[in-house]
Amino acid sequence: MKPIIIFRYALTEGAGFLIDFFDKKHIPWRLLKVDAGEQLPLSVREFSAVVLMGGTMSVNDDLPWIPPMLALIREAVEADIPLLGHCLGGQLISKALGGSVTKNALKEFGWGEVSVADNAEAKRWFGALAKFQSFHWHGETFSLPVGATHLLSSAYCQNQAFSLGKHLAFQCHIEMTAEMIASWCKAGAHEVNAALASPGVQSLQEIQSQLESRVAALNLIAEAVYTRWLSGLAQ
Repeated sequence: MKPIIIFRYALTEGAGFLIDFFDKKHIPWRLLKVDAGEQLPLSVREFSAVVLMGGTMSVNDDLPWIPPMLALIREAVEADIPLLGHCLGGQLISKALGGSVTKNALKEFGWGEVSVADNAEAKRWFGALAKFQSFHWHGETFSLPVGATHLLSSAYCQNQAFSLGKHLAFQCHIEMTAEMIASWCKAGAHEVNAALASPGVQSLQEIQSQLESRVAALNLIAEAVYTRWLSGLAQ
């Protein structure tokens, strides 16, 4: 099969558990490091799917790679190539398809419950799950593009995930590993401590409490979701 391309926008925001999942399934993949100045491909048609990771920037920033990235997302949809977006990646998908990305009512840093929407599409992606603990690290939120289906919400962010056919976009982070969380807590300590007044923000100690068991539970959910997403790939 053609490889899956993974776009990375920040050194610390790699694909995490998703890489372990691909390797376990013997799925070929290629990592493109936008943060390191690697050039975007002219087309995504040589890939079986497109994965977009998180990042510290906003999709509304005036960065030279954002317009061509949005064009590649639209090309993927036109070519029926599955998209999978995480946080910034989900926001890029939303914006590329006519949605908007704006400041969320408050920041979310740490662990928090997300609720699965009561619709058939949400049940297709998440099975019998009604809610689960996900990881959050954001200050902005996306709207749903025309035709998209709402999948997840949290107490502090209505739009935590949407699907559009075989395309899937998350605001929350289901791709996390314990190592990634430790790295983010170290790099983002000042921002987290400055936002502790927000009910959506946990202390660094709370975020890293019972980390292994929390991550293991999230990985199980991510594996099920990623498996369903893989079913949309052309072999």
